[in-house]
Amino acid sequence: MRERMAGFGLISPVTLRLLLQDLHVSSHLLVEILNLHRIGSSSGVSLPLSLLGFPPCFSQIMRLLVSLANHKLEPLEGFTVAMRFCEVLLLFGLLRLTSGLPVASPFSQAPFLTVWNAPTENCLSQYGVDLDLGMFSIVQNQNQTFIGENVTIFYADKLGLYPRYSAQGEAINGGVPQNSSLDAHLRLASEDIRYYIPDRDFQGLAVVDWESWRPVWERNWDSKQVYKEGSKALVRARHPDWSPAQVEAAARLEFEQSGRKFMEETQKLGQKMRPSGLWGFYGFPNCYNYYNDRSINYTGECPDVELSRNDELFWMWNASSALYPDIYLSLDLRGLGKEVLLYTHHRILEAMRAADQVTPSQLPVFPYARIVYTYTLEFLSKEHLVHTVGESAALGSAGVVLWGDHAFDKSKATCEAVKSYIDETLGPYVVNVTSAATLCSQALCSSQGRCQRSDLKSGAYLHLDPAAWKILSEKKPAGGTNYRVLGQMDAQSVLQMKSDFHCRCYPGWEGRDCSTPV
Repeated sequence: MRERMAGFGLISPVTLRLLLQDLHVSSHLLVEILNLHRIGSSSGVSLPLSLLGFPPCFSQIMRLLVSLANHKLEPLEGFTVAMRFCEVLLLFGLLRLTSGLPVASPFSQAPFLTVWNAPTENCLSQYGVDLDLGMFSIVQNQNQTFIGENVTIFYADKLGLYPRYSAQGEAINGGVPQNSSLDAHLRLASEDIRYYIPDRDFQGLAVVDWESWRPVWERNWDSKQVYKEGSKALVRARHPDWSPAQVEAAARLEFEQSGRKFMEETQKLGQKMRPSGLWGFYGFPNCYNYYNDRSINYTGECPDVELSRNDELFWMWNASSALYPDIYLSLDLRGLGKEVLLYTHHRILEAMRAADQVTPSQLPVFPYARIVYTYTLEFLSKEHLVHTVGESAALGSAGVVLWGDHAFDKSKATCEAVKSYIDETLGPYVVNVTSAATLCSQALCSSQGRCQRSDLKSGAYLHLDPAAWKILSEKKPAGGTNYRVLGQMDAQSVLQMKSDFHCRCYPGWEGRDCSTPV
């Protein structure tokens, strides 16, 4: 029986043939350059899930192109080519060069991606601990920096003149948005975008992390009450004779209108300057379905009032090109099972609901998750990985972003602990989920969409059947490990997938199997 490897980012042979024709590639020249080995023999195609890097992925793409030119590969039907993320990036880059047209971000065109957003560059540079994320096809910035070519996160002081109050109550940039200059903000923000994202063809995740205030008035409680008070003070200064009710009504209107303008125009600016990036605000939408030990009959469902408030934020979804809710787990959830699943399930579902409100194409959703419980260095259990990463994939998310801070690389011991967790728990699970998501995309969605549970409450996951698939590790001569996924999809497995999942088509495709161009 033929065994095939499942990687993520399936590339259609038709697409590759067109690319080959557009580039006028000489197969004989490429064979001579690469000393090509025949691909597509009776043993099938099996490319290792190894380190991400330009030379290997360039070499593999060229080999595929040559094989297609020489008709050495099977026809499209029943054919699988395992391509890693860097290969997808390279392909999109070549297409852009040949066509001269902007292209959709490859982040929105893959079945499921895991993105590393933690500044762990010191692990290798200072302590000699190589996290080696690439062997699990975890997308990362060069040198594992916070800001880079695949993901850039803008904190409050990194993008324009974000109005806010300090912890001491000091107004920064006017304190509240209606007391700040939007024009001055946008001028500086444009400089910041050019500085932090110098590549005009940036196709990664562009995440704006503004958490000081919330654009819906009622959601500014506790420490955020200062934004209500600051807004009311401005109104009272102009209208000292107004009643408290009049003051609050005017303050709310001014705050929400100005807050919307600040956020909306910032998104528009980002998309104008870096149109292929996926722009969105961290933490939106929020479900406010938090669990605590006083919760009785916890369902995880978003309160109705919060659903209504999220509906007021349609303007934000409409101005975004991706959504980035968070599904962080606090330490008090550590020993729980069902409650954690309910918590993450409904937070992801609310993001999918918001994404579906945008037309003509649904927004890709990338939940922000952590590999540790918040404010600790205690790693998630395997069960909680399933409830975060696995649940995200099963509900149709485009991927997950794994956030961390410098606590990960503060010492050699912490670096080694992070590496151990990646190698033994996180990495193999990511390989499993991304491989299963890719197989489902190929079997159900013509490799032009991703799979989502048909019954959202079911326990169906995008996991490889251990009876049919093997994840093999191979030691590299220079150290480290490569992973390969070997197995085959039989008819019964495809039928089960069709029973459990349906397709969410990528932009430009529609239909039950995503085979119809829009």
